Amino acid sequence: MDNKPDIPQVRSRIDQIDDTILELLKERLECAKSIGLLKNETNRAKWDPQRELEIFERLRRNNNDVFPYKALHSIFHEIITTCRLSQRKATVAYLGPEATFTHLAGVKYFGQTAEYRPLESIAEVFEEVEKERVEYGIIPVENSIEGAVTYSLDAFLRYKVQICGEIQLAITHNLVCRSGNIEDIQTVASHSQPLAQCRYWLRKNMPNIPTLEVFSTGAAGQMAANNPNIGAITSSLAISTYNLQVVVRGIEDYQGNTTRFLVIGLKSPKKSGRDKTAILIGLINRPGALNEILTILSAKNIDLAKIESRPTKGKQWKYLFFLDMIGHIEDPAIHEACHILKQICAYYELLGSYPRADDIELNGSTP
Repeated sequence: MDNKPDIPQVRSRIDQIDDTILELLKERLECAKSIGLLKNETNRAKWDPQRELEIFERLRRNNNDVFPYKALHSIFHEIITTCRLSQRKATVAYLGPEATFTHLAGVKYFGQTAEYRPLESIAEVFEEVEKERVEYGIIPVENSIEGAVTYSLDAFLRYKVQICGEIQLAITHNLVCRSGNIEDIQTVASHSQPLAQCRYWLRKNMPNIPTLEVFSTGAAGQMAANNPNIGAITSSLAISTYNLQVVVRGIEDYQGNTTRFLVIGLKSPKKSGRDKTAILIGLINRPGALNEILTILSAKNIDLAKIESRPTKGKQWKYLFFLDMIGHIEDPAIHEACHILKQICAYYELLGSYPRADDIELNGSTP
């Protein structure tokens, strides 16, 4: 006799498993709240990146490659952020309106349960964080094809904030409109960077259709929702938010394109074990000054992840340099090197130490 279970029996077992998972999630949430109360008593920070890194590493080992790891990481990231935010809900500012790629990056980092506040400019995001009206901000900082987002870098010169984390998103651009028919599109709207990243596709496939630069991809999505003759290059989040139809997916000119976002706040997190340290320096005007800085870092065996120069406002041919180093300010080599740089540079500012981004897991783009 065949004792193989039938579909109703298997579904009944799935229901039992789901109920067990739900009860365990509720228990985990209560444990997180208890930890939050204990942290309040000892004045400890709510966010412990090293602890979260240890959790993901333990789950990866115990999984033994049975459950797809990217999905496992995504599931537990949402669980962990929800439990952490039960201790104190984070308020996160981003370049609005709703459903911009920056909003998408924020959801990726903080989960669905944080409180998100759309703002009209990157400068406002910095200001809201500096004035403590929000706890965190999300800003785009560089694109692998188009380069640095200069207005984000320049804002670090005007506002006193710290870098708390980073997110890297793989780029997939979608052309959307209300009807889903390319024949209805008379104008294509988007932020300047997506328009630049899709310029060859647009020139080849829509040569007679003008483009319209707007301040965010979310704004482009809103315009397309309100006007049947406007197409938008926008995020997957905007498609569902504004009830738009996809005309063509993946119209970016280059594959492997990514955008890096930074999380800013007033205090950098503790050491996680996989960190970067960002500094801003101005050099004394003498030959070989930059080479001297690089020699100091090399002597300490410090890996330099990035160096970016920006002109000093009001001082012709004077530049400040943004440096990203692999390691935490608490690491002896980083600490010693920064101490030396502080002594010999005309300007020095520590922008923060923060956990490095995980591998790219999500489609996204610039603002």
